[in-house]
This record gives sequence, structure tokens and C-alpha cells, in this order.
Amino acid sequence: MTNTASHAATTSADHTTRRATEAKSATRTTEFIAYLGVLVAIVVTAILVGDGGAEDGADLFDARQAMEYITYLTIAYLVSRGLAKSGSRESYSA
Repeated sequence: MTNTASHAATTSADHTTRRATEAKSATRTTEFIAYLGVLVAIVVTAILVGDGGAEDGADLFDARQAMEYITYLTIAYLVSRGLAKSGSRESYSA
């Protein structure tokens, strides 16, 4: 019985001294890499897909649309990080 009691104390002590959280830091996730990739794709597309000298002056993908998509992408990324962090049981006070 002594051996089991000391093991339980060690286990609980290890649990209280653990400093890691369940979620990785934002810069180490695949969703951050995907966010940056899509962000670059939106900017490049907005630059390259212009009016092309069209006489009617139509711009198929203008800066306003690009900023709108970047805003939606950023909101989705922030929500996904919030969901990833919400499952974390670790307190951030230590």
C-alpha cells in the first residue's frame, strides 16, 4: 500500500507541475501556414487579375474584394484558434 500511495502522490505532483497546454502555439500550427498561404494567394490574385487594359475599365478582382476575403479569412482563423484553445484545461497563470 505504501508503494501505491507514493505513486499517486508522484502522479498528482507531476500533473500540477506540468506547464504545457493542449493547444500548440499559433505559429506552430498547420492552420497558420494555411492562413499565410491563402493570404498570399489572395494578395497575388488581386494584383495580377486587373483590368488588363480593358476598355470598359472592369476589374475582375479589385482591392476591395481582396480586403473582404482577407477579413473573412482572418475571422475564420481567429475562430479556429479560439476553438483550439477552448479545449485546453491548463491555466495560463503559471
